Amino acid sequence: MVDGYDANYEVLASVEAITDFLDMLPKEINMTKIMPPYVFKYDGGEKPEDWGVSGFVIIAESHISIHTFPEKNYFSIDIFSCNEFDMDRAIEIIKDYFGTDRLEIRTTNRGTEFPRDIGIAASITEAQRNRLV
Repeated sequence: MVDGYDANYEVLASVEAITDFLDMLPKEINMTKIMPPYVFKYDGGEKPEDWGVSGFVIIAESHISIHTFPEKNYFSIDIFSCNEFDMDRAIEIIKDYFGTDRLEIRTTNRGTEFPRDIGIAASITEAQRNRLV
């Protein structure tokens, strides 16, 4: 998870720039894009200053999402992947693309008990089904 501050306003405000970012990033960090990015502009609702651009791209490894708040020069990006990837490369791309070094970066492990082997997953599922009978 990456939160960025003091980012480039023009990039944050541009549906095209965010689309290009989400289109380019998966390949750059060795992920497999399985659909084009979906990106849209949000008007801010009851807080007009909270307008921005949001988008996501589905990758074989999970997804990448972004939300921008141009008036606050802020963005948040989640790179959710079931595979390892070059996090340092992703951070450098983000810094360069959004024109900022002011980032907060957090990582977490998810699905720590998720079986990575299909044979193991099948045996767990079968055992669970047998308990229900």
